[in-house]
Amino acid sequence: MTVELNREAIDRVAALPAVREAAETGARLIALWPLTKAMQMDNDAKYAENLQVRTTRAFARILTGADVTVPDAEFVYEGADEIPGRPQSIVDTLLAANDAYDTMLDYSETGNAALVFAAAEALGVEWDDGVQSEIRAAIDAVERHIEADAVEVEAAEGAAVAEGAGDAGAEDGAAAGDAASAGAAGDDSSASDEDGDRLAGSADPAAVAHRFATALAVCDALLGVVAAHVPGVTVAAGADSAVADTAANTATVLDDATARRVAIQSLPILLYVNELREQCAIPRICLTDSQLLELVKARAAATDTADTLDATAALIAPLAGTEWAKHREDVLWDPAEAKKKAKEEDEKRNKEALAAKFAHIKDDPTKETVEL
Repeated sequence: MTVELNREAIDRVAALPAVREAAETGARLIALWPLTKAMQMDNDAKYAENLQVRTTRAFARILTGADVTVPDAEFVYEGADEIPGRPQSIVDTLLAANDAYDTMLDYSETGNAALVFAAAEALGVEWDDGVQSEIRAAIDAVERHIEADAVEVEAAEGAAVAEGAGDAGAEDGAAAGDAASAGAAGDDSSASDEDGDRLAGSADPAAVAHRFATALAVCDALLGVVAAHVPGVTVAAGADSAVADTAANTATVLDDATARRVAIQSLPILLYVNELREQCAIPRICLTDSQLLELVKARAAATDTADTLDATAALIAPLAGTEWAKHREDVLWDPAEAKKKAKEEDEKRNKEALAAKFAHIKDDPTKETVEL
């Protein structure tokens, strides 16, 4: 199966209402960066820890088919190598999931494709030589696509700067004088403004939608690669798919056991795509085990008239929007403000309960008013 990203399909997906809505939520989250308050940085670190716990729990549930609990995942994340009263197989699987998660964290910085295969090995996911070769080729195609996009964006920004410079000659002299005065006074506001403009650009909803759609296309393409090598699964790809695919365009209804086999083979792909998102300034997300199984079945059921990318976008986009809204809420959480708000709500509820309790008592107009 040949994988190559299709720009027209990516643009189409970026324009889907669900993707645009998620991108707007994501843009509000991205606009918070760079974080400067210690409390917000601590909150973000706690969110990242919680995300890893949720992700590794979902992976362990897929790999074992057992009821892996949140406390199980938390204990192992915190360093436990055994949990009294819990099967050792669950603990060992959670340890493996955390090893894979930690392994892939370097990808967003290094872009080293070997990390994907190291993560697969940590999870005990066995890809044959054909799958590995196709995944390497797909990742190479992704890197070429991202580099080409970066060149286009840089060229467009350069053209915009040049056009603006031609209209601002008279203003430049005054601006230079102001900058010199500010520099003499130790004012670095010009640098702050530049950073602000750059961040505002990266958080533009349309740009976020395009980057998100690219990640969705990559996710869909790689899920198709691994699914095509699982017995009992055929891969569908319509004419408007974001990947060129030579497999048969046949819809398949997967039973639970087959869907789980496909999901297991897909776990390293989810880690890779999350780090690809991070590399492209798109926040990470998390799929539960049931959501991953739903995605696997939805993609298998796709035909040439309803391609897999649409199925992938339809399921993941709303989940991403919800995740990014939670991430932003977690980052901005202020314990003092939350305590104050909770106290105010308690007082309001107490007053309403007291008023309801004595609602049946009528005022006596003959009684003298007493000032308290």
